[in-house]
Amino acid sequence: MTYNTHSENKKRLHEITQIIKKYDIVKNGLSPDILCRILEDLGPTFVKLGQIMSKRTDILPQDYCTALEKLCADSNPLPASEIIDVIEYEFGRPLEEIFQIFEEVPLGSASIAQVHVATLMNGQQVVVKVQRPHVAETMREDISLLRKIVKPLKFAPSVGGTVDFHMLLDELWNVSQQELDFLIEARHLKQFQENNKDTLYVTCPQIYESLTTSRVLTMEFINGCPISDKEQLQKLDYDFKEIGDKLTENYMKQVLDDGFFHADPHQGNILIRDGKIVWIDMGMVGTLSMHDRTLLKDAVKAIVRKDNNGVIRAIMGLGAIKGELDYTRLYSDIDMLIGRYYNIDLGDLNLGIILQEIIQVITDNHISLPAGISMLARGIVTIEGVLAALSPETNVVQIASLHVMNELRQEHSLKKDLERGMQSVYVSAGKALDIPGLTTDLLNMTLRGQTRLNLNLAGSTSFIDEFNKITNKIIVCIIAAALLVASSLICTTDMQPKTLGIPTLGFVGYLVALILGIILIVVSHHKKK
Repeated sequence: MTYNTHSENKKRLHEITQIIKKYDIVKNGLSPDILCRILEDLGPTFVKLGQIMSKRTDILPQDYCTALEKLCADSNPLPASEIIDVIEYEFGRPLEEIFQIFEEVPLGSASIAQVHVATLMNGQQVVVKVQRPHVAETMREDISLLRKIVKPLKFAPSVGGTVDFHMLLDELWNVSQQELDFLIEARHLKQFQENNKDTLYVTCPQIYESLTTSRVLTMEFINGCPISDKEQLQKLDYDFKEIGDKLTENYMKQVLDDGFFHADPHQGNILIRDGKIVWIDMGMVGTLSMHDRTLLKDAVKAIVRKDNNGVIRAIMGLGAIKGELDYTRLYSDIDMLIGRYYNIDLGDLNLGIILQEIIQVITDNHISLPAGISMLARGIVTIEGVLAALSPETNVVQIASLHVMNELRQEHSLKKDLERGMQSVYVSAGKALDIPGLTTDLLNMTLRGQTRLNLNLAGSTSFIDEFNKITNKIIVCIIAAALLVASSLICTTDMQPKTLGIPTLGFVGYLVALILGIILIVVSHHKKK
């Protein structure tokens, strides 16, 4: 078995090498277009990796990220016969016994699955999402091979900082695990329905559980208008600004209230039907714990307040430190980041860019974040792209402030009515109220073994010299005291020879202790003068 796996890895590695050789990147260079074509030829694992990297402007230049976004578009479809074979294998019966009509031309085709429209025996129209044959095995094999290739590597330099290849592969594995099991996607859709049951303008497709397996997902056919089709939306008399505001408001609810959000909210996954926003393709979702959501809100508030300590507390609470942390550099980076946005109006802020810059600062300082945070950053960037095309006047930060900074906005309105002196009192009181929270954070960090004592003594040469002198005096005192005690013990014996009636060794000890005492007195007296 080990031999077979080894042989398969060697065969796959040879295939990868041949594909890369075909493009002769040594001679032609690795342009954004060539990179996309290589990833497409390498197969679904590398296409998915490219999709992940398309949102990582902290790692790749913008032109490469823009090119990689093409990988989110439809892939070349498989012949219908291969898709039908998968369906019949999963349900153990002929296609004719399952569907009255099955459209052989796919509605859409992606790297992992393709979607067909079908009609049930009762005449209900549905969408059938079918996993490509052998894609699961191929992706597992590719990821295993990539782990072996990058095993000797920890971090490597990138355009913006450092790249943790293991973290990227972990994210690729987690994403593929979600998308390769359609039963997980079915559970995601059910949870989304439950979370949004009281939101009248949001919905998602219903699931047909009896016709759903890990490789086939049957769901309600949504005859809606793509959110990217502005011409059709205009004909249907929709208000773009209203759609944009409601879309953002719901996404903020998913992130900050539910802690369960669509991790790939691109234009193809959002439809409009009967006045409702319909979220489709829940194969990839992000989750945030209550703890993470609270810290995210605290971080946003701290940025607006220009509270560097608050930002760092949130970051330390969210992330895990890898190696030694340079607090001086971290504070400096946070200072620069906050200073850049401090005087900018909330309506002019781009939340996606801010999140990416925060993640860049965190990465540069060797702090790792939970997967949900990086997925959130990509999701925000993606949805801001949707809004830029549909409703440019809709601003994510302004709408997010309704969830995150309601108290802060009230604080700002109160400050307008106060005198300058009262502002200081108000801010000081607010910081005083944070003391219990600071204490709790410190205790929690101590219990987790994350507490560090950081003293920045750079440039304090005189202080260090003085400290050394005091230390030397203490050492001399200890030696003199030890000599006195030892000499006294010797004097209780009848040790020979003797000087002035006491053992000579004890006499010498007393003499040395006396000399040391005189030196200390003289030095101290000279210091006072």
